[in-house]
Amino acid sequence: MAGPCGNSKVEDLSEDERLLVTDMPELAVLSQSRRDFLVHTAAGSLGVFAADLLATEQALAQVEFPAHAASAPVTGQHVVQVTFNLNGGSQTMNVDPRVVLVDALREGLALTGTKKGCDQGQCGACTVLVDGQRVLSCLTLTAGLEGRSVTTIEGIAQEDQLHPVQAAFIKHDAFQCGYCTPGQICSAVGMLAEAQRGHVSHVTENVAIPASRLSDDEIRERMSGNICRCGAYPGIVAAVQEVHSGRRAAQLWEFAPQTRFASATKETGHETV
Repeated sequence: MAGPCGNSKVEDLSEDERLLVTDMPELAVLSQSRRDFLVHTAAGSLGVFAADLLATEQALAQVEFPAHAASAPVTGQHVVQVTFNLNGGSQTMNVDPRVVLVDALREGLALTGTKKGCDQGQCGACTVLVDGQRVLSCLTLTAGLEGRSVTTIEGIAQEDQLHPVQAAFIKHDAFQCGYCTPGQICSAVGMLAEAQRGHVSHVTENVAIPASRLSDDEIRERMSGNICRCGAYPGIVAAVQEVHSGRRAAQLWEFAPQTRFASATKETGHETV
């Protein structure tokens, strides 16, 4: 037999629950089960709490503290001073010894071109160059860079002149969302320098003979530490190959002007046929 709570049976209710249902007949009108009632009650309480907390935070944010009020400065522990060359200029920072380079660049120097991806050295998005060699800035302590040279994506180009790798990435459409692109470009620049110095890779057939020309497989292997979630790998390989080989490949795409786009889609007015 259905009780006043809808699907629940009277014999399933404790004495206290029977009294609760008797004192709150509106539950029967809404055909709510005991479970629905408890869930809705909890959700409502949480909503009231969240609204009250938000109102409190907003009120505190508007409080103006007097100029003579005491405040505790936010400082790191055992701060050390480190001076290094950054994108062609001298840079001195006071950092906590535990601060990694990607955080120093982004949070301390506002150089947000270097991206923070997995933060575990697995994706390559944070790749920068230290003394010309590619490193993962999420695993590199800033305090260990004293006297060294750091190049980020902001320092790859020479003023308004793009680096050949940057120009090739644009030409071959080697990116989609672009989040991994700074790390990809820095990694490509460092990788090409490694190849010029005769470094071998896992797929090098004869390690006794430095490869003068990198195959596409070589490029894929040497760039394998940089992950592209969009899957723009064909364009990345083509861009790196063109810079490495010096052979200019045909650009297979171009920006279409609005008139050509409208003609291609056969637009009349606001309609697309």
